[in-house]
Amino acid sequence: MSRYSDAFESQTGQVAPEKAAQLDRLFDQIARGKALPPRGQQAVALGLTAHTLNDPHEDPPLFAYYRWVMTHCFQSGQVNELTARLIGMAFTSANIFATDLPQPLTLNPWQLKPMLDFPLKNTQAVVIENNGVFALLHQEHPDWPLILQSGNDFNDVYVQLIQHLEERGMCYAYLGDLDSKGVQMADQFARLLKQTAAKDVAALQTPKDVRIWLADMGKKDPHRTRKLKVVTPVYQAEMTTITLFGKFVEQEQLMGIYEMRIGEWLKTKN
Repeated sequence: MSRYSDAFESQTGQVAPEKAAQLDRLFDQIARGKALPPRGQQAVALGLTAHTLNDPHEDPPLFAYYRWVMTHCFQSGQVNELTARLIGMAFTSANIFATDLPQPLTLNPWQLKPMLDFPLKNTQAVVIENNGVFALLHQEHPDWPLILQSGNDFNDVYVQLIQHLEERGMCYAYLGDLDSKGVQMADQFARLLKQTAAKDVAALQTPKDVRIWLADMGKKDPHRTRKLKVVTPVYQAEMTTITLFGKFVEQEQLMGIYEMRIGEWLKTKN
């Protein structure tokens, strides 16, 4: 037994998997801050197959144990590993960083560290949930500062940049689908922030707006309007409205309103 398996068993009530001890050396290296190779190489060095630490189907009990320890025994960003993941680990934005590169700009994990303190072009940004809406807004307003939330994939690169930009004074407003999942994602985004109130994140899409837009444009769908857990009061109010109405509104329906609201919001912050 080790302190990792002890913690797992005491807190989950489950028995650590048979191969749990093979991961102790890796966990100790992480605790010491050792620079690690890509995850496949880490697994092979431990006598495991290359996909063990990436693929939940390779060894499900061991993968679940690995993820539990990584989540509960280490801080976010503590792992110092050379990532082999590029797809799904990106940060896409337009007019956030002061660069002559064509916009939008997509950053991968290898570019994270040098971009944390890269000069900024703007100190406010509108975060957009939907890929197509992001692309259309950028096409129509190529100078607007936008960040793509990229569905509900709050990957490590995205989270670290969002939080560090906030520390540097970035102001955010969030726009997403007005359905249960969209509001839950907005709530998750707001809770990433340390200095910004959730009501400010919702400045372009307030609970009052949600009531009006659902009444005017909402479509019935019990699945997309089921009650999901949210934490912040502003998004609890929006979730309640969506579940009571039993209706949803998609971002594409709000493009005209977005263009007016975003333009006004950008002016008030200047």
